Order: sequence, then C-alpha cells, then structure tokens
Amino acid sequence: MRIGVCILPEHPWREAEPLWRQVEDWGFEHAWTYDHLVWAGLPQAPWHSTVATLAAAAMVTDRVRLGTFVASPNFRHPALLAKDVTTLDDLSAGRVLLGLGAGGDLDSRLLGDEHSRGERTARFEEFVPLLDRLLTEDHVEAEGEFFTVAGAGARPRCVQQPRVPFVVAANGPRAMRLAVAHGTGWLTTGPPDAAEDGLDAWWRGVGELAARVDELEAGAGRDRPLERYLSLDAGAPALSSLDEVQDRIGRAQQAGFTDVVVHWPRAEAPYRADVRVLEALAGSRS
Repeated sequence: MRIGVCILPEHPWREAEPLWRQVEDWGFEHAWTYDHLVWAGLPQAPWHSTVATLAAAAMVTDRVRLGTFVASPNFRHPALLAKDVTTLDDLSAGRVLLGLGAGGDLDSRLLGDEHSRGERTARFEEFVPLLDRLLTEDHVEAEGEFFTVAGAGARPRCVQQPRVPFVVAANGPRAMRLAVAHGTGWLTTGPPDAAEDGLDAWWRGVGELAARVDELEAGAGRDRPLERYLSLDAGAPALSSLDEVQDRIGRAQQAGFTDVVVHWPRAEAPYRADVRVLEALAGSRS
C-alpha cells in the first residue's frame, strides 16, 4: 500500500517548503495539493497557485511523486494545462501524477460562469481525451462544444512516456468510464453524502464504487489494471490517532485500493489532527 499526503496550498512558501521536504523525508510515496481558485472548505483562506507550488516542491524534493488533487476544466484549458504539466514533469525529472476531476461550482462561479453537475461532467468528458492527445500528438486540431485547439501539440514531450499518468477522480459512471479509458489510476473520496451517516456507511459506499469500477474495467480490455487511490479523510480525519489511520489503511487495502491519501494535519478544522500521528505513521512503515 502506497501512502500520500495532501498539503493544502494555504501557506506562504517559507512555511510550506519544510512540509513538502518532510513528506519525502518520512518516506511517503506521493505528495499532493488542491487545484482550485477557491475551495469551499476554506472559502476565505489564502490560496496559492497549484502549478507554482508544485514547481517549487519539485525543486526541494528528489523522490516523492507530486500531484494535483485535482485539476479540472472549470478554469483550465487543456492546451494550457498540457504545457504546465509537461514543464512540471521536466522540473521534477518525471515525478508528476496528474489528478483530474470534473470540479466543483465555486471555481466556475468565480470566473462568471455557473455549470450544473451534468454540465461539469460533459466538459470533463471532452477535456480528458483532448488533454491526452495534447500530451502525446505533435499536431492537434479540435473544435468541440467547450474547447477548441488549432495546431497545438506535444512539443516537447513529457519525461514520462507516453505521457504523465492520469489519476481520474470519479464517483459517477460517466467519469468512471473516463478513468478506465484514459487513466493510470482511479481516485475517489467515497460517496459525497455517505459520511454523514457514519464511517460504516461511507465504507459500504466505497465498496459499491469499487465494484462499479471493477465491472467497467473487466469489460474494457486494459493492458494493466487501474491503480486505485482513496482519500481517507471522510467524516473524522484519518489522522485522529495512529490506530484509526492504520485501520482505515487496512480496510482500503482489503477493498482493493493500491494507494491512500491523507491530509497534512491542520491546527483547526478541516483536517484537524496532530502532526505527531503522521510522523508515527511514517515510523510504523520503516
């Protein structure tokens, strides 16, 4: 089981830098940051650029993989994202994991638009395959319902070949199909509302989502199985105690997940926890 840590991009770099270094020093496999203009969980918090943060993190780490949690078409054109991602892959010597999702509504409203959940999914269905092409083809012409590209292409190519891995966030069937068709990995936070009924209900929902992906994957004829990423911080933070986070990791592994993600502990909600628990988790794996 691989474990990653998500660091919210709320800190000035002088405070964030040691966190990214620590994730690597403690031996965790991947480190992530949210990709939003504003996040509903902390709508008034200071919020830094995802791409710039990951570029800085690439300069102060050597081994840990670096990911977006998750990039969406709410405010990103696939041609621009392709350039940013290719550059990040170069800066990190091939350590980028590109988390992708349909996005929420706050980011789109901030730019003067508002899309329903169905509209966000439709944009995502156009966005992912076009981004795939922009990272792998020399010349791309596309005129879709939402995005147009006239002659852009993968120059230069990603360090990772044929391109950076896509880790596709999906809880519904349409996004799950994108994960199976284009993803190296599938990411879920579990059913959106199930945590309100307690962790047992959330785990049942996680199992149901995994079963749906099993069915889609079985019929897709993939060359290799999807890696499966689960965000563990549903309801109470996973790092409330070492026993709690180890129990959740064990349950995730039993459910077929290859990777889990916890959030760097904060002094207050959301993700309020003691950083010593994260340190103890790292120590328990050595």
